Amino acid sequence: ALNPSRALDGTEVPAALPATAAAAAEGLVGDERIDQILEILKRLPADTSTEDRENAEKILATLARDAGPRQLADAEANLLALLDPDGNEPKDPEPKEPRREITLERRKDGFWKLTGLLDDETGARTAAALEAYAQPRPVDEFGQADLRMKCERMGDAWVDLLDLAIACPDQPGTSGYRTLVNVTIGLDELKSGLGTACLDFVGTMTAREARLAACDCLMLPVVLSAAGEPLDVGRLRRFVTPGQRRALNIRDGGCAFPGCHRKPKNCHAHHIHHWADGGPTDLRNLVLLCGFHHRLIHHGDWEVRMAADGLPEFIPPQYRDPLRQPRRNTLHHV
Repeated sequence: ALNPSRALDGTEVPAALPATAAAAAEGLVGDERIDQILEILKRLPADTSTEDRENAEKILATLARDAGPRQLADAEANLLALLDPDGNEPKDPEPKEPRREITLERRKDGFWKLTGLLDDETGARTAAALEAYAQPRPVDEFGQADLRMKCERMGDAWVDLLDLAIACPDQPGTSGYRTLVNVTIGLDELKSGLGTACLDFVGTMTAREARLAACDCLMLPVVLSAAGEPLDVGRLRRFVTPGQRRALNIRDGGCAFPGCHRKPKNCHAHHIHHWADGGPTDLRNLVLLCGFHHRLIHHGDWEVRMAADGLPEFIPPQYRDPLRQPRRNTLHHV
């Protein structure tokens, strides 16, 4: 870099750093400053003219006589700003895979523990979706407020979101069916609500819960012998057809329970006279109910019936209304 050389054909090749070589010959610059000047010149733009490169080397060699590494680095920044004001062409880095983790494990007490770690965007979207479905229920006509804690409302919102996802016709594994219930108890037990059932080979549930789930699902009846041997496996049957569901959405407009604002997409199709008790699957025996009111009808003291005009009405328990006057939801239709 400091001394001229000769090419293969014998012609003389001048030194790359003549001004720096002159300063080195005087003993004014050392090896470290020479190496620094070489690195700076390598970082100049490739299209820098020979004249500009020679001028830059003279500036650096003159400065190196009295300056240290910091001053040379500052000089490099000034030279690059002069010779290459736009800098290098920006290059988009390869996008990193977002970090998302979900862990689901079943505890010994039958509950499932869900934990996870979401990136900022996914976390914000999840929070927005859960908050939308976790709003407290309005105070009903009897003055009953929503007493759930926020964590409980968020848990119920998660169930609503799962129901929406499973109801999608393109959903892998479910094809839009809300639940697949494998009934592993006798028909008498299912009618009485006493006993247990297997929910899609995941775990056990009570016969009472099976009755609720069977309102709007695929039902696969399995008849067992007294020794537990499967004697007959029935055909898979869809109890509420897509056409019936559309008709229910139009007729009820959402959850038919008085005072409920939930939309059809958040509702189940409930059999007024349960199918296990011989109830038919037709519009006069079906009503839309959200998850909360569906459970209330199955497990509470409220009753639902179809009025003479073909619309559902609800009869409150006596402790709510001693006269038990029938009530309807008037919020979905003007």
